[in-house]
This record gives sequence, C-alpha cells and structure tokens, in this order.
Amino acid sequence: MRADADVVIVGGGIMGLAIAYHLATRGVTKVTVVEKSYLCSGASGRNGGGVRAQWSSEANVRLMQESIEMCRDFAQKMKINVWFRQGGYLFLARSAQKVQALEQSVKVQNECGLGTSMLTPSEAKKIVPELDATPILAASYNPDDGVVFPWPFVWGYAQAAQRLGVEVIPFCDVIGFETSGSRIDAVTVRPNPEIGSSEKREQKIATHKVVNAAGAWSPEVAKMLGIDLPNRPHRHEICSSEPFKPWLRPLVADLTDGLYFSQSTRGEIVGGISQRHVPPGINQESSHTFLGRYAQAITRTCPILGAAKVLRQWAGCYDITPDANPIVGEVDGIDHFYQASGFMGHGFMMAPIIGKLLAQYIVDEAPLPLFDRWNLRRFDRGELLSEAMIIG
Repeated sequence: MRADADVVIVGGGIMGLAIAYHLATRGVTKVTVVEKSYLCSGASGRNGGGVRAQWSSEANVRLMQESIEMCRDFAQKMKINVWFRQGGYLFLARSAQKVQALEQSVKVQNECGLGTSMLTPSEAKKIVPELDATPILAASYNPDDGVVFPWPFVWGYAQAAQRLGVEVIPFCDVIGFETSGSRIDAVTVRPNPEIGSSEKREQKIATHKVVNAAGAWSPEVAKMLGIDLPNRPHRHEICSSEPFKPWLRPLVADLTDGLYFSQSTRGEIVGGISQRHVPPGINQESSHTFLGRYAQAITRTCPILGAAKVLRQWAGCYDITPDANPIVGEVDGIDHFYQASGFMGHGFMMAPIIGKLLAQYIVDEAPLPLFDRWNLRRFDRGELLSEAMIIG
C-alpha cells in the first residue's frame, strides 16, 4: 500500500472506482481506493442494473442522457462485456395522481430531447403483451433506457483504473483521519478483521484530499471528521427467477408500489419492490416478507409469472437522503473532503457521469452548478430538492 496519495477514495463500489478512473485519465494517477470488503460487496453488486433517463428533474435527465451514452461505449472502451441491453423502461401508473406525475416528467424529458412517450393501457400492452393492463391508467416508455450486468461494470472500472496506476485495496477498513485544523493530513487504515487476517497493523496514507464514496456507510466515514450526513441506509431486496426464453424486452416499473422487473440476457426475471418497514441500519439479509409482497405485485402485473420458480433472492442497502437527491462535492469545515453519496438506489446508473464530473471538479477546482445544488448545506438552509421518479 502506498504511504501517500494525491487522493484517497473511501469505497470501492462503482462510484469510487469511476471517480478513480476519471481522475487517472486526467493525469492524477497517484490514487488509492480503499474498500472494506470485496469489490461488489455493497450496493454496486446487489442492484438490478437498470440504467434510465426517465426522471422528473432536468438535471437528472441530462445527466443520465450522457451516462447512457457512456454505458453504451463501456464494453468496447474497457474491454469487458457488461451485457448492456437497451430494451427501454415501461413505467406504469394506476392512479390519477401518478398519471399526472408521469405526464409532468415526460414533458421535462421531451424538452431535454428524450424520446419518451405517454402510452394508453392498450399501447403499453403492445410492448408487453403479457401485461394485465386492466387496472393501469397510463404508462410512459423510453426505448433508450436499458439494463447492464452490474459485476463486470464494476470490474471494468477497477481494471481500467489499475492499468492507469490507481491502487485498489480491498478488505481494508478506514478507521480514522489525521487533521491539522480544517486540513486532512492522513487516512488511517487497517486490514478488515472479518477476513481472518493475522495482520492487525494500522497504516497511514498521507493525503490532503479524500473522497467519501462509501454508499450506505458514508455517514460513518464522515462522522470521523465531525461531519454529520443525513443519509440513512434502507434495506432493499431483489429476487431472481428461473430462466425463461426471451419474452420481456423493457424493464417494467410501477410507480404505485415501487415494483420493477426485467429479463436478463440469461433469461431470469430479476426485480424488486419497495418496502417501508425494514430493520434500521446496515442490513443485507433476505426476508420472507419481501418474497410474498413481490410475488403478489408481479403476478398482478404479469399473471403469467405466477408459475415462475424462484432461484434466489438477496439484499443491499439504498443510501437515502431526506429529499431523495444525492450529496456531492465539498463540505464546509473540512478542506478537500468530497462527498459522493445519497444516491438512493440509483448511484449505479449515475456513477459513470458523476465519476467524470467529480474528477473534473477535483482536478480543476472550478465550481460546478450541479454540485452546488447537491451540496450538504442545503439541508441546513431548508433548500430541499424533489424527484418524483423514484422506484424500488
């Protein structure tokens, strides 16, 4: 492990690795990424792989337009197959309130040049013939949205960053920081005891710049520097069925109950559903409650799936902020302590473009209006944002 680094990134998920890669492409190669477990152990390896530009805010739409382009070029550029498939997202609305929210979102998307269309129930059924459109009032569809296989996407960033000189250290805990006033001087790390390592020695990495990209663990990292983040972890579960012949092209999402599901390139139906009442804190265990709720919702939407067999289910943690928008950029009180967290369940799809922009922000030290909008201080000021297109 390096004794010093130009930048230390806490968190080896897709967000931290994307930032590291883009820093290296800008010439900052003396970067160390510290991950407390294995790569893909957190939300980056436990999500459904959805990538969409259907959002209600202009900022998110424009960001995801570029991120989708980056996803499209990823396999060729990084020399790794991520099975990116653009089958679109089909959003369903079952109430007048949700229809109105969908219409407003589609208007924003169209103004940004996105080819999203509002659909009648019969038009939605033409895209997914197996859909029970009887209780559906309206739908929206953007054919450019898609799905990737999460694991190789993470590996692709890790390998590309390492080829450029970035150091990626898995199974290593950040346990503290050394500071001089508002300046960070070093990050203190040690081997994660969970892996059974006999090595207990702490080590310091001298640096003045730290990126907090630890997802649901980000508040714990920030607290070591006296910074209180309002993020909270929320367990989110996913289920995978036995494989079927290809029949479902888009990812289907229901705004009413947070259900979503798609078909993988191997044929499995992969999906999840929102759950309000889950144990607090970091929790990545599966439950029977989820399976029952998910089964009821998905069979109501596509009755043909009532006979599907479940292969496995798993869980990860959403990283939730009070206004469903992320916390990105520097914080007041600590110099060069950059945040990249609070992305709900959508950090994976935003990581390519956020990694590029945050690297630019760190290197150029020039303000970006987007990051000022997403700054931590908005919570103290009461300047909360909004986003209607949250699922899962």
